[in-house]
Parts: sequence; C-alpha cells; structure tokens
Amino acid sequence: MLWRLIRIGWVITRYRLDTLVPLERLPGYARLLMKMAPIRLFPTRQRSNGERLRLALENLGPIFVKFGQMLSTRRDLMPPDIAVELKRLQDQVPPFSSDQALRSVEEALGTTVEECFAHFDTDPLASASIAQVHAAQLHSGERVVVKIIRPGIDRVMRSDIALLYTFARLLLKVWPDARRLRPVEVVTDYEATLFDELDLQKEAANTSQLKRNFQHSPLLYVPAIHWPLTRRSVMVQERISGIPVADTDALIEHGVDLRLLAERGVEIFFTQVFRDNFFHADMHPGNIFVNADNPLDPSYIAIDCGIVGSLTREDQDYLARNIIAFFRQDYYEVAMLHIESGWVGEGTRANEFAAAIRSVCEPILEKPLKDISFGQVLMGLFQTARRFNMEVQPQLVLLQKTLLNIEGLGRTLYPELDLWHTAKPYLERWMHERAGPKGFWEELKKQAPELVQRVPQLPVMAHQAMSQVEVERRQRREQTAALGTLRDTLNGLNRGTHRLRLGLLLVALALAWQPLWAWLTQQPWPVLAAAAIGVALIVWR
Repeated sequence: MLWRLIRIGWVITRYRLDTLVPLERLPGYARLLMKMAPIRLFPTRQRSNGERLRLALENLGPIFVKFGQMLSTRRDLMPPDIAVELKRLQDQVPPFSSDQALRSVEEALGTTVEECFAHFDTDPLASASIAQVHAAQLHSGERVVVKIIRPGIDRVMRSDIALLYTFARLLLKVWPDARRLRPVEVVTDYEATLFDELDLQKEAANTSQLKRNFQHSPLLYVPAIHWPLTRRSVMVQERISGIPVADTDALIEHGVDLRLLAERGVEIFFTQVFRDNFFHADMHPGNIFVNADNPLDPSYIAIDCGIVGSLTREDQDYLARNIIAFFRQDYYEVAMLHIESGWVGEGTRANEFAAAIRSVCEPILEKPLKDISFGQVLMGLFQTARRFNMEVQPQLVLLQKTLLNIEGLGRTLYPELDLWHTAKPYLERWMHERAGPKGFWEELKKQAPELVQRVPQLPVMAHQAMSQVEVERRQRREQTAALGTLRDTLNGLNRGTHRLRLGLLLVALALAWQPLWAWLTQQPWPVLAAAAIGVALIVWR
C-alpha cells in the first residue's frame, strides 16, 4: 500500500495536477503552502489541463479511469477542454499488446484462435480501463466482438480498494460528519460491484437478462451473447453498428429526433429501475449507441453490462413515492418518507425538514436541464443532509451514479428536456399498476404455486394455530394467578412491616418511659407536641 501511495504521489507530481486546484478559493495559509510546494519545480510540458488529467487517470489505473468516465458525462461540472479529454477515457485507454490478447484468448478457450474464429482482428476496436475489444468473425460467418480482460488488472484493483478502505477509515477518525456518510459501507459496495466486472461470465449473464427484459421493446436493443466461446476472462458477443450517443453532430446529420431520444433515455432508465428492478449501472456514453435507421423513431443500443444494480422492494417503494411526492411538490410527504425509512436522524421534525427540502428543490422545478445549476443544488442538499443527520444509503449509491449519467446524457442530447415532466407520468402509472387491481392480480399469480402447495396443509396449520392459542391462554392464566399470589405476599409483608415498626416504637417508649416522664414534668407542652408529631409521621409512613 505504501508503494501505491508513493506511485499516486509521483503521478500527481509528474502531471502537475496541482495546477487544477483553484488557488483563489483556498484559505491564505493553503495558498502559501501550494506556492512553496516542491511540486511547482516540475514543468507542465506544454500540455493542457485536460490532457494532463486524462493521462494521470490512465496511469493510475481502472478505479481512477472509472471516476474520469463518470465525470466525462457531466460537462456542466467542468471546463470544456477537460470534458473533451475525459471523454477519451470511455473507449480510448491505451491498449495492451496484440500478442498478449491472443495468448489470453487461447488460454481461456483452451484452443487456438484459428479453430474458434475464421478471422480475428489483432488491432483492438476499443480499449477501456478493465478490458479491450477486438473484432472477429465466426466460421458460421457471424460478425462478433471479443472482449478480453486486461492481464494483471485484479492486482492493481485490490491495491486501490485497500487504499480506499484506509482513506474511508481515516475519514471516520478525523471528520465527525463522516459517520453519516458511511464511507466504509460505500467502499464495500463499490468493491463488490467492481470485482463483478472482472468476471465476463457474469457480464454475459447480465447482458442476457437485460436483453430478455427488453426483448419486445422498441426502446432498447441488447446484442446477443455467443455462450460456447464465453469464459471468465473472455466474452464473445454479437457485433452491433450504431452512432455513439455522445456524437451529437452525427445524430443531427442523420436527422435524429433528439428530443424523443432524450425522453426515451429517461423512460428506459425508469423502466429498468422500477418495472424490472435490474438496471444497467455503467451508462456512460462509451457504452451507449443509437440506431438511426429510422431517425424519427430512434432506439438505443446498450453494451458492457458488467455493472448492474437492483433494489429491495422496500427501497423501490420508498424511492418511487419520494420521487412522485417531489414531482407534486409535496415536501412534507418527502420529509415523512425519509423519517419513516430511517434515512434521517431520530427526532427529526417533519415540518422543519420539509421546509429545508423546499428551499433547495423549489428553484429547480419547472426548469429545463440547461437552466439548472446542479453544483448549487448538490451543495444545498449536502447542507440539508448535514443539518438533519441524514445518512448515505450505500444500496442507493449505484443508482445515484447511474442517474447522474442519465442526466448528463440528457443534457448533452437535448438541454431543453424537462426531466420531471418526462418521468412523472411513467412513475405514476407504475405506482398505480403496482398498488392497483392489476398489481394485486400479478402478485396473486406469483404466489399461486406456493398457495396451492399449502392448501392441503391448512387443516393441520389451523389445528396447530388453535393449539398454540390455547397454550398461550393457559400460560396467561398461570401468569395471572402467579401475579395475584405475589401481590398477596407483598401485601402481607407490608402489613408485617407496619406491625414491626409499631412494636419497636412501643418498646422504645416503654424503655424510655421513666426518664422521659421525669423530664416531661418539667417542660411538658413543647416536648409533648414534638413527640406527637413524630409518632404521627412514623405511623403515617
């Protein structure tokens, strides 16, 4: 880990990433330290900020490249030159050698490339952080692509994950608010997701599932998997042709209806999350293409299903109800849902929380994407979360990342898109179907086999239930009788205690009677009054 930290520090120094930090926003002491840092002795080598950042992320490995890919979808959050360079991380990461690619394929398949393919292109079609893709043709004549995992990539990823765990635990110790962000749980979820991406058989299974979900839909096409030649480190898939979704110039040239395309992207996302509960969670532009054969009725093509997500039924319901309440500007309902789900601190007052949410969200409703400053919105939401001790939900982090990608795509394709009005009808329809007669009937059909299996057991189960009720009734009677006996015993002890106290008092008075009488004859009235009050208090207690 120490060696990895040294390497990260060296890459930051080599590519002078300190120049990306806006000095004017730092406090005075920090500006002074930055200006005096030895890193300033290294030249920038006449490269742009974007190029240096891209090269640094490529050198640091897959986890950093993934972060750059996510940033590349959000042109609104960074200068244009950096956004253009980060876009190259989607499919233009430096490839590994062709000889190594051929060796990996032959080791995985246990035979020669010539026996499996009629043609194999040694020059990669695309190269990303974890794998690269080569074009090929089967002996049947079918055109395919072969995806190959980068050799040794798991070792680098394990080192980076260990570093993230160290940073998360350090954050918990030095920053009180970090506990609310739950950094260790977030890293754990990210680790599981990332290492799933190293198993191409899992990716192939995810791809097949997504293809089934949209098999009869005109919105999304998913290429088929060629299972006989798919292994853990190699996957063979149908080759597709389409326009990269980020190439807006080509889309406009083909006359594609960009508004419809953007709206369909939103519908696909919500369909995956709520109807199927199985969503493509790596939807950066390098993995999305557009079929423009019919420009007025365009559809999407999705590849690279290595990262997918799903939610529990409870999270689905809470999320849908939250979004619908937000669309209806019912902030009190949003606040109550957060309180019911335990996402905010105990004792939170719903009206105060609702007012805080309203102050952040109200300015962005009814606005197109191009007029929304998501930087300000995120800062406002973060301050609200901090004020009300709102915890990060690790199970929703993957969904939030995907939503950022979708929103970034929408902003690129059609900045006038009204995200809220596009999604609202779909969600309302989904909630109605889920909670209405149709949803009840579907759930009944789903549970029917189990119900049919249990019907013959109903008499036995009813008898067992009645027997259990009788046992519990008898236990309650015995407990009531035992409590009555205990109460009588305690009452007897109390009466005995009162008698003992009175007896002790009388004995004490008898022993002290002679000296007391002699003294009382001298000063009777004050002493008699005090004694009477004392005796009355003791007897009363």
